[in-house]
Order: sequence, then C-alpha cells, then structure tokens
Amino acid sequence: MTTTLPLMPKATAVWLVENTSLSFEQIADFCKLHPLEVKGIADGDVAQGIKGLDPITTSQLTRDEIGKGEADSNYRLLLLTPKVEVPEPKAKKGPRYTPVSKRQDRPNAILWLVRNHPELKDSQIMRLVGTTKSTIESVRGRTHWNAQNLQPLDPVTLGLCSQTDLDHEVRRAAKEKPVPQERGATLLPASETTARAEAAAAAAAASAPPEPFAKEPPKKKEKEAPIDVEAVFAKLGGAKKGE
Repeated sequence: MTTTLPLMPKATAVWLVENTSLSFEQIADFCKLHPLEVKGIADGDVAQGIKGLDPITTSQLTRDEIGKGEADSNYRLLLLTPKVEVPEPKAKKGPRYTPVSKRQDRPNAILWLVRNHPELKDSQIMRLVGTTKSTIESVRGRTHWNAQNLQPLDPVTLGLCSQTDLDHEVRRAAKEKPVPQERGATLLPASETTARAEAAAAAAAASAPPEPFAKEPPKKKEKEAPIDVEAVFAKLGGAKKGE
C-alpha cells in the first residue's frame, strides 16, 4: 500500500473507472477511498460533475503499472515517487480561538492578567486570551464599556488558556524584564555623614529654648606681685628705730 495520497483522489478515481478495467477494490486502495464510494462513482451516484484526472500525465502511475493491475485483481497499484518534493505548508499561528460562550469572560481575564502579571506584554496577553490590543488598552485604562462590572478572574479557571501556556509566557516576560535585586547595606561616604551630622546639630540648636539671662563670662583673676620679704623686714626695722 502507498503511504501518500495521489493528487486529487476522487478525480483520479473517476478517470480510472472510466478508462481502465481495474476492480473497485484496486481503485479504492490506490485513491484511499471506500470501495462502495468507487462503486457509486461507477454508477454515477457519486462525484457527479467531477472531471477525471489522468494519473499517467501527472506522473502518478505508468501504463505498465495499470497493466499489472488489470492482469491481476489482487495486485495493488504503487504510486510513483514524485520527482520534486513539495514541502508541506506550515500552519500559521493565528490568534487563539475562543468559543462564543466564553468570549464575554475575556475582559475579566485581561483585568486579572494586568493586575497580577504587569510584566506581560500586550502580544502575550493576546496569545493567552485571544483578544485584541484595543480591548487590552480599554481594560487597562478603565475605558471599557463594561469597566464598572469587570472582575479579575483567572483565565485558567475560565478555560481561556492552560496553566502551562500561562507559566510559559510569565517565564518569558521575566527573562526579558528581570526584577531588580535589592542591594545590601553599605557604608556611606564621609562627606555625606558629615553633612548629615552638621544638619542634625543645626536642627537641634534651632529647636532648643533660649536661655532667660545670659551669663557673664567669668573674670580672670589678676596675678598678684610676689612679696619681697627683705623689704618688709627693712620697713619694720626702720619703724623701731624711730620710736
């Protein structure tokens, strides 16, 4: 059995029914259809209006391969390997589809994400909830038409996204916007501490109550001249002679 489908299976089956003597089972196996569907094509009940496609001109079968099948009803046709491999189209990632019954919950989910994960970008919220940028801005700016009745609800609980998707977007946002770490206590420079001390002293002086009477500074004692003992005795001696 072939592992790939022929080009336009029903149109190819129409051509094989009309132009070969292959059995319904052989055509059904090659085109990956049900034998009763191939019988319906032969009877004109199925694929009405479909023009047959020649598998020989499209390089899907050869005359010899068809001849082997016509000679042996148990033989299964083999699809030719295409000369040019056409890559399968990759599905584009569009906005997440939200069921109609849950679309009314999207503003509540947006409000929850804006409050609990402010680090998320609008594009990430759009992927999680399947909304538009204008709706996110209206909910964030409280300009939504139903802003007064909105309540923050977890989008995972509402079924709008999975916990895995939410955790993935939060981790991505954390890597792009790391949380600033608090620095430990360090010694202040001497200039700053001196300025603070001077400011504190000035504030204390300004707040202190004024003294009622200013005290006079103490007077300095005058230095006494040294006593001359001989002069004193000389005076005493002169006084006795005069008596």
